[in-house]
Amino acid sequence: MNRHVLIIGAGPGGLAASILLASAGVRVTVLERLPTIGGRTSSLEAEGFKFDLGPTFFLYPRVLEEIFAAAGTRLRNEVELIRLDPQYRLIFGEGGKLDCTPDVGRMEREIASISPQDVGSFKRFLTDNRTKFQQFLPCLENPYLGLQDLLNVRLLKLLPMLRPHQSIDTYLKKFFKDPRLRLAFCFQSKYLGMSPFRCPSLFSILSFLEYEYGVFHPKGGCAEVTAAMARVAERLGVEIRLDEPVEEILFTGRKATGARTAQDVYHADALVVNADFARAMTRLVPDGLRKRWTDAKIAKKKFSCSTFMMYLGVDGQDNLPHHSIYIASDYRKNLQDIEERHVLSDDPSFYVQNACVTDPTLAPRGQSTLYVLAPVTHQHSNVDWSKERQRYRELLLHKLEQAGHTNIRKRIRYERIITPADWDSRYEIFRGATFNLSHSLDQLLHLRPRNRFEDVDGVYLVGGGTHPGSGLPVIFESARITSKLLLDDLGLATPRMNQTPPQQRVVETT
Repeated sequence: MNRHVLIIGAGPGGLAASILLASAGVRVTVLERLPTIGGRTSSLEAEGFKFDLGPTFFLYPRVLEEIFAAAGTRLRNEVELIRLDPQYRLIFGEGGKLDCTPDVGRMEREIASISPQDVGSFKRFLTDNRTKFQQFLPCLENPYLGLQDLLNVRLLKLLPMLRPHQSIDTYLKKFFKDPRLRLAFCFQSKYLGMSPFRCPSLFSILSFLEYEYGVFHPKGGCAEVTAAMARVAERLGVEIRLDEPVEEILFTGRKATGARTAQDVYHADALVVNADFARAMTRLVPDGLRKRWTDAKIAKKKFSCSTFMMYLGVDGQDNLPHHSIYIASDYRKNLQDIEERHVLSDDPSFYVQNACVTDPTLAPRGQSTLYVLAPVTHQHSNVDWSKERQRYRELLLHKLEQAGHTNIRKRIRYERIITPADWDSRYEIFRGATFNLSHSLDQLLHLRPRNRFEDVDGVYLVGGGTHPGSGLPVIFESARITSKLLLDDLGLATPRMNQTPPQQRVVETT
């Protein structure tokens, strides 16, 4: 008789796990609270405009390629990926800009244009991080279920290279003298919801991944990736039930045995939780069953920043890059406002996706989409979004016009705003912290909630709240780790994945 696994949440981690488990012969049912799949990697569609809700670019396709291979298909057959060059434009409040390209010669010339003293540093950065990534990769691909996993020989040998107590910014001083260039290679720590002045230096590999393996736009948006994953899962027999929120995880003693929704009761051999970790635990698992992750302990944990979002459908198309990142003139103060003071900056950093320059299918003819994201504090008593929403909108529209999106107010034909309060209430994200638990040293590896959840039996985790952490490639990796643990526990073989060393992998681009 087939074993049955319930997956709570049809986000990218849950869908990836469903593919791997179904490929191994497990009967899988996915229960999704919302009427659409994808979680934060879904889309918003209205009046002919289409926006990604959350992630807007795709990195390091290797992991998802291998998951699709386990299902007997290929990523390139399911999704059209367009490699971007330039990857993005960085505009510095202190002055100057960089069109960041994976072409090493052109990138060196871009660097020379703002800091001649740093010519040659880019190549050294790539070489150093290529070695770091190749050596650290096995640590990202294996579970950390306790201190014994942390004290393995491989990881101990890596400590001198990883410099765990050094920030990314400090690490980058060995390569770049100009502080703007250091920001160019460490702003990616915001993908984890962290300041580069506090984020551990090992995460310099995030920037390296962009240059080494590319920044991609999936045609139709990143939501097309999760749509493809759902199609592949359903071809394998996975049942995806939408608009069916789980109200309770069922337990016999300390062992999870199923879940209850308003519509039905489901029994299973194991459960995989893909919902926001803190919100799911505090709502679905009785506090008395949890020891390491009680409500009180969760409340004391460090959580990432949140985001203020604007989705704008506008007349015309701006002749600006697909991705632009605007870095505040006092970036350190901006980050302190977010992470320490929990107030709104008057000079915020923000990101704009102008996707229709690459993919005109996202808007009606003669119009385009603008996706605007400003990192802000997670939910905090210092900020009342019912009062600040309109003021912050006006501030960002002003910043957009300064950045070259001229006459923006008059051109808006569709608009939607999402604040941290919305992330919290509508999207069920604890404190609206869109990047989940912070990736500080005391919340990494075995100190994060573990892939085989340690507080109760029969519950497994995937997503940004468990090891290895946030970001789509890392979330896919969490699905691989978790699925292998679960299959091992059920006495089933892990499906074969065509694992090719990343330096040998060639990805077709369009």
